[in-house]
Amino acid sequence: MKILVIDGQGGGMGRSIVSALKQRMPDVSLLALGTNAQATAAMLKAGADQGATGESAIRYQCKTADIILGVTGILHANAMLGEISPAIAMAVSLSEAKKVLIPLERCGLYVAGVGKQPMDALIREAARMVESLVVNAENGQCPKE
Repeated sequence: MKILVIDGQGGGMGRSIVSALKQRMPDVSLLALGTNAQATAAMLKAGADQGATGESAIRYQCKTADIILGVTGILHANAMLGEISPAIAMAVSLSEAKKVLIPLERCGLYVAGVGKQPMDALIREAARMVESLVVNAENGQCPKE
């Protein structure tokens, strides 16, 4: 199973996501994709198994991903102070992968029905969702949409 974690800027969110996933599923293989080297390094330091940096790597890896994780801004062109290029947003959007997104209003996207929650609670919930997707896939079940 190919699981991508996409982050930018300092990589703090991606680092937290990788850490939470590795805590729940230590054997799962995670590919850290940073919009910059600092973000990639932070996710690798948190336990990601592999890492790559930049628009080209993100676009290429999205084509064959099973699950993509990140903040809602990875779907929004020019989010993260412009680090999410239109091409990255399109690659994530067009990927057939399941997407587990953490609502982060700093990217200018507001999701109705989602109230303010502590970031660590959102990250734990995202890790739980990924774990459910992985377990269902391993059991040959199609997760409920």
